[in-house]
Amino acid sequence: MSRFGKVAVLMGGKSAEREISLMSGNGVLKALKSKGVDAHAFDPAERDLFELKREGFARCFIALHGRGGEDGTVQGALEVLGIPYTGSGVLGSALAMDKARTKLVWQASGIPTPAFEPLYSDSDMKAVAARLGLPLVVKPVQEGSSLGITKVRDAALMDEAFALAVNYDRVVIAERFIEGPEYTASILDDAPLPLIRIAAPEGEYDYQNKYFTDVTQYHCPCGLPASKEEQLKTLALKAFKSVDCTGWGRLDLMLDPKGDPWLLEVNTSPGMTGHSLVPMAAKAVGIGYEDLCVKILEGAHVG
Repeated sequence: MSRFGKVAVLMGGKSAEREISLMSGNGVLKALKSKGVDAHAFDPAERDLFELKREGFARCFIALHGRGGEDGTVQGALEVLGIPYTGSGVLGSALAMDKARTKLVWQASGIPTPAFEPLYSDSDMKAVAARLGLPLVVKPVQEGSSLGITKVRDAALMDEAFALAVNYDRVVIAERFIEGPEYTASILDDAPLPLIRIAAPEGEYDYQNKYFTDVTQYHCPCGLPASKEEQLKTLALKAFKSVDCTGWGRLDLMLDPKGDPWLLEVNTSPGMTGHSLVPMAAKAVGIGYEDLCVKILEGAHVG
């Protein structure tokens, strides 16, 4: 593993997802060390990124989540420093972090994604609800881990949902809710892994149920016919590439009652915790957590 040189595992950061990033980063750090990689923790919230160059780091494993780590800013800084990093480049990271612009690209590319509208403090909330239909989802555009998201069943609660979301981001959208099973498609080395079906209690796959409870069930194999799963994997990879994402990542999607797919969003630096989905999908094809971390590190690049 000496071929990697000195490796920084970027974790923590200043986003609302800091806690999850530290969990992911520490898991990756332990895994890389167990495989003989000269890996070290590096928290951009506590240290200047320019120290990476001064201290001779040869590669970075990005385990940051959310703004300031998953949105192209750190990726751009690492390109200026000439240090290879894992995951998507500047454009792919920035686009995928912005849910609204991701959906605009998908709409232009013919990729099915639920209808949506931007929300503002002076929006006619009831009119938006009437156009999109209820239930709908109100969410901050640049946030992850289901933070700031509300499922709205009554138009009278739209203002409250907007007030929560705008705490996380000044840009908020309302999105048509797709009633049906939820799946996630992991990408590794620009190829899709087996789908996972997510069965959360009452369909609430929120922050708590993602990371801090054991009540959510994950099914891999996902239970779909092989031909249907392959169709969805192909669609997910197309959606991934359409927003210039590369290397590894994860896409969330739903199937409606007719069995038609709807893409929701892309994660370019997915969680790597004990509850995380990419490690589950990789395990299904015989790739353990430690080997997964090494494979992701092998894909580190500049530009």
